[in-house]
Amino acid sequence: MKIFLKLAALLLSVWLAGCASTGGDKQGTYTLSTGSPSGVQANSMPPGLRIPVYPSGSLRALPSVTLNPLSVYTLTPPADMWDRIRLGFAMPDLDSDLVRDREQWYSSRPGYVQRMTDRGSKYLFYIVEELERRNMPTELALLPFIESAFNPQAVSSARAAGMWQFMPATGRHFDLTQNMFRDDRRDVLASTRAALDYMQRLYGMFGDWHLALAAYNWGEGSVGRAIAKNKKLGLGTSYTDLKMPMETQFYVPKLQAVKNIVADPARYNVGLPAVGNHPYFQTVDIRRDIDVTLAAKLAEVPLDDFRALNPSASKPVLLAAGTPQILLPWDNAQIFQANLESYGGGSTASWTAWIAPSTLKPADAAAKFGMSEADLRAVNNINGRMLIKAGSTLLVHRATSVLQDVSSHVADNGQLSLAPEIVLRRTTVKAGKKDTVASLARRYHLNAADVAQWNKISASAAFKAGQKVVVYLPARAKVSRTAQRGSSKASRVSKISSKKTAKAPVRTKAMTAKRQAAQAKRAVQVSKR
Repeated sequence: MKIFLKLAALLLSVWLAGCASTGGDKQGTYTLSTGSPSGVQANSMPPGLRIPVYPSGSLRALPSVTLNPLSVYTLTPPADMWDRIRLGFAMPDLDSDLVRDREQWYSSRPGYVQRMTDRGSKYLFYIVEELERRNMPTELALLPFIESAFNPQAVSSARAAGMWQFMPATGRHFDLTQNMFRDDRRDVLASTRAALDYMQRLYGMFGDWHLALAAYNWGEGSVGRAIAKNKKLGLGTSYTDLKMPMETQFYVPKLQAVKNIVADPARYNVGLPAVGNHPYFQTVDIRRDIDVTLAAKLAEVPLDDFRALNPSASKPVLLAAGTPQILLPWDNAQIFQANLESYGGGSTASWTAWIAPSTLKPADAAAKFGMSEADLRAVNNINGRMLIKAGSTLLVHRATSVLQDVSSHVADNGQLSLAPEIVLRRTTVKAGKKDTVASLARRYHLNAADVAQWNKISASAAFKAGQKVVVYLPARAKVSRTAQRGSSKASRVSKISSKKTAKAPVRTKAMTAKRQAAQAKRAVQVSKR
């Protein structure tokens, strides 16, 4: 029995040694060579037991193998956002006179750079997070410096809006809602998502970040046509080779200049504000309509700071159905929620939406809700002599008895449509033979009852030939008739002028023929002499 146990232990140790020597090899059993140690035969080994195979002959050099380099990540995060942005630089550098010109421009305006970077400090962490998640170059986090100086309320002369400067049509193409209650081109989260979507698409089209940025500024169609033109002419097709508008020529050099300053601010004598490598804001859900001023108060945030984080809310109220989330500084989100739960002031919104059932004047709409016309015009951006068209959505004072919040349909689709108010002017016209109130009203596209009232006669009355009749006509119609008379006169003058011009060549040809005949006659006379 003891002998059997010793033999079993010996076999077990041999088996374990074989396992250790194979190092977890997943192939089948070894094929033993004739030089197997101790002359052991393969079929005599226990199942699963593997014996190492020893090489025979001289040693041979191992072939060289190219190893794929692996990314090495630091164990500690970057100290601040500027370091994090520098680590993610991935676009090729552009070196040109325009870059140096823009470096000089920015470095000579430290106050401007300070204001830009102060504004941008609220949004950089979120933008860089999104860029890294998409594996995009972090230089693109600096693009709002070029587009809007990081001002989410910026509006260009071409109506581009927000810190990423979306045009209305492009914004709608990328699902940025634009209605009377909000403009998502200004929204921090929505506009950043749309801008990065757009730039990824442009990079996929052109395969070059400089060309993608040129297309972001100039339009993909314009860049595509410029590339096709250069190809046809046998010219280069890089960013610096294309003929572009001045704004686009400076676009990438501006970004490169800001990148260079961020990379080495001391070299340009520029101070960058400290921006912590952590979130600045977080999202908070809202379930009821709430005034902007009340939301800022409950969050214990200055109103300007609240608007900087929620710039899409252009009205004095936030509609929960259209804007279900707001952004608040990280430490103030919990404060807001606690204060909102304990708020005892009744309704949180003093404004609501109202749809005009018919076309009316702003003064009439204001009277319905006990508002002054000036207040209604100001909150709804109504200027000049305008009428509110039927079906338009207006922001009006909310009665205390109204408890229902604005519906999602109105919050997402509310639009204000205006029409110029027609100004009527008192005018006197002469009646013709057999003219009546009805016939004169038809001639001037008026209501017969109005004509009768203006002249204090019955609607069935007739006029004498040449009788003066009072009517009220649109001011533009009077101008139009005057312009028409002037146009007729100009037409007559033009016809007379054209007749003269048509006759002129005939007279010229006749005079030329006479001169030629006279010259020929003189030549004959000379030859006879």
